[in-house]
Amino acid sequence: SVSAAFWEHLRRLGLQDFPCGLGSWNKSRCDARTSPCGGQPGLGADPAGQEEATPLGEESPEALLELLSDGRSPWALPPDCSPQDQHLREMAVLAPELVRGSCVFQVLRSLRIVGKGVEEVDEGLLQLQQLEELILSANQISRITSANLPRTLKVLELCCNAVADLQDLCAQPPPELQHLGLGYNMLCGPSQDKYLTADFWPNLVSLDLSFNNLTDLLGLVSQLSSLQKLRVLVLQGNPLALIHTYRGFLVDSLPKLSILDDIHIGPDERHRFHSLARQPELIRSEARVVVSIGEIKGVPDPRACQQLEVGSKAPVITYSYCVTYKF
Repeated sequence: SVSAAFWEHLRRLGLQDFPCGLGSWNKSRCDARTSPCGGQPGLGADPAGQEEATPLGEESPEALLELLSDGRSPWALPPDCSPQDQHLREMAVLAPELVRGSCVFQVLRSLRIVGKGVEEVDEGLLQLQQLEELILSANQISRITSANLPRTLKVLELCCNAVADLQDLCAQPPPELQHLGLGYNMLCGPSQDKYLTADFWPNLVSLDLSFNNLTDLLGLVSQLSSLQKLRVLVLQGNPLALIHTYRGFLVDSLPKLSILDDIHIGPDERHRFHSLARQPELIRSEARVVVSIGEIKGVPDPRACQQLEVGSKAPVITYSYCVTYKF
């Protein structure tokens, strides 16, 4: 579950171990002040007591922070950790009581669990009452229940999972969500198109549906047109992207769109495709694919013709090959 992966991630960060947390290395400084759970100290400001002389046998906050930031330090973060992880560790030095036990739920804004084999988004996430960004890419999630998502979410990234049905996700979706990432999943149209409307995502600005199995361009556009705040859309990698008039039809159908498939939509392009949305008859269920063979290894080159002397009766050997594609 996401909760299990989250606690394992916190354990790896070592928020309660040297140089973070409470211990003999900062005992007098932590005893001198107390702070309620949920407070949010600014990491850029000097915490209380930093300017005072550090007692013998203890470490100054500056020295402890250097141990966290120096790449050569044995306490430096692993390469796959996020800026949020570094933020938590710095907070665990400057105000360790704020990341102790359940208090960490009140300060966490972003959670990144990538490639950890997560299959379930459980209700334990609801404890993260301030969470705004949830990244669960490259896991094994097939269904996600929106009732288990914090209502404060603004970014939900589910790239490279096995999501095939959006019904549970759209039951009670986070109302303020601005980015939804569903690239490299198993979505098929048109059964899922009905969940991609403003009824479920009224504040959506960015939507990634790349590399799924969406085929109904007309049906999808009719649903996406209700997303009045949508500015970024990614659909490349779907069968519908092979349609000849695909880009032009989308550009003209969604006039508020700024970026399509990572390419900015300029005024010239919008003018060139003007009125194309009024000609749905140009959308045909057919596509032309050109395949170029760059290099073949392991077989004789048919171009290397055998050079025979004039009058030679030696046999001439020819080669021919057939290349088959499954599409």
